[in-house]
This record gives sequence, structure tokens and C-alpha cells, in this order.
Amino acid sequence: MAGMTKSALLAALAEKTGMSKKDVASFMDAVVDMAYKEVKKSGVFVVPGIGKLVKVNRAARQGRNPATGATIQFRPRPWLNSASPRPRKKQCSNRDFKKNPP
Repeated sequence: MAGMTKSALLAALAEKTGMSKKDVASFMDAVVDMAYKEVKKSGVFVVPGIGKLVKVNRAARQGRNPATGATIQFRPRPWLNSASPRPRKKQCSNRDFKKNPP
């Protein structure tokens, strides 16, 4: 899996802010808890400049059991979509992003 792990993120934030890793971890946990509660309550959680989480309801659909080939019905259920702001998305999808990071 490419990317930054949680511990690497916490270490980088602690170094950049001068806070301890324990304080940064408790802050991140508080943000995650707040995001869950806000999405459950209002259906949307926005972090300006980073992105937003939007709760949507997926429609019922039909599927197929791969073992037997029988048709099965999936019930409608909530789903969590995420979207990033357009300027950041363009900036990150730029081909020379590795040469010129934000």
C-alpha cells in the first residue's frame, strides 16, 4: 500500500507543529469522532481545503451469487462518498506533481 501510514502522519504533524505525538493522536481522534457524529447527524462533514464526506443512500439493486448463479436482491443502504476540492484535485493530478509538490 503506497502512501503515508497513520503513525507516519502523526510523526510528521508532531514535528511540524511542535506538539507531542500523543497530543496529535488525541486531536486526530477527536476530528475523526467529530466527522462520524456530524455525518450521522447532518449527512455532510467538510474540512476546508481538504475535502468533504457526504452520506448518500444507495438504491436497492440486484446481484448474482458467483457460486450458484442465482439472482439476489441487495437492500438499500447508506454510503459515504468523499470529494476533494477542485483546485487541490487538479494540483494533485498534475503530471509533474512529484517535481513541484504543494
